[in-house]
Amino acid sequence: MSRKGPIVFDLDEAQDAPNPAQAAPVPDMGPEAPQGQAMQTVAALTARRPSSLARWFWGLLVSLIGTLISVAAWNFVTSLIAANPILGYAVTTLFAAFALVCLMIIGRELAAISRLARIDKIQHAAHRAAEAGDLAAARKVVGQIETLYAGRDDTRWGRDRLKERLPDAIEASDALAMAEREVLASLDNAALKEVEAAARQVATVTAMVPLALADVIGALTANLRMMRRVAEVYGGRGGFIGSWRLARAVMTHLVATGAVAVGDDMLEPLIGGGILGKLSRRFGEGLVNGALTARVGIAAIEVCRPLPFAAQKRPSARGVVQRALTGFFKS
Repeated sequence: MSRKGPIVFDLDEAQDAPNPAQAAPVPDMGPEAPQGQAMQTVAALTARRPSSLARWFWGLLVSLIGTLISVAAWNFVTSLIAANPILGYAVTTLFAAFALVCLMIIGRELAAISRLARIDKIQHAAHRAAEAGDLAAARKVVGQIETLYAGRDDTRWGRDRLKERLPDAIEASDALAMAEREVLASLDNAALKEVEAAARQVATVTAMVPLALADVIGALTANLRMMRRVAEVYGGRGGFIGSWRLARAVMTHLVATGAVAVGDDMLEPLIGGGILGKLSRRFGEGLVNGALTARVGIAAIEVCRPLPFAAQKRPSARGVVQRALTGFFKS
């Protein structure tokens, strides 16, 4: 039987009912915000230290292969000399020339490692001189910096001004500050340009190349090249082994400090907070990988710079990202 007439509700009982206006907002089910997976993979691969067993394996493998090649070459040359002396001695000369080039490459790699170690020692000496307020130690550090850049024309004007003004320094911090302003300021600008160029390159490769492995390889190559060039700007050498050791030191520092992560805060000057997750997946990944490359570049500058930042303002990753990626975003 149907009821006719109006239906009356008791408002007192409905006061405790849920209010639709107080309900939580519906969660955004869109794609997850980009995390810069390519750069995080590069950092993990570079910072990973091989185990002792792996080092023994590769060391013994290289020794074994080198021994087999040497014995085979020796037997080949001696047998060729016995069969045809003129041709045998000609091949022996080629082998000797090849061995000489290999020794020169090894010497170059050792010189690169020694150069980076020298810069590291100057940096530690500057830290100790600044903390102790030792003017004599600071002057010695400044002398080492002058010697380090003695053969470079791009620092000649700054070194000349440093020689003129250094006698006026009455504290250790004053002497180190003079070296920073007169000699290292121009090198800082050159290093920052290398970092910005690498950040743009990594962002472009990640955004344009749809293959996951390709963007990892592109990011790894660009970052290794960037760190090698930063080291060369500050007086280091670009050897393969030295560059790889530098890359592992930089990446290990970033992983240990948790800096291999980026959020909307770094890209907010470019596109505004909260918009990163609404961009296309590849474009967002490009921006994030470029931002992470900028962080790697700042860390490489701090490692390769012979003096810690004191008188000069330490470059911020956000500023580098803004200069490097603004044009990329507008394009």
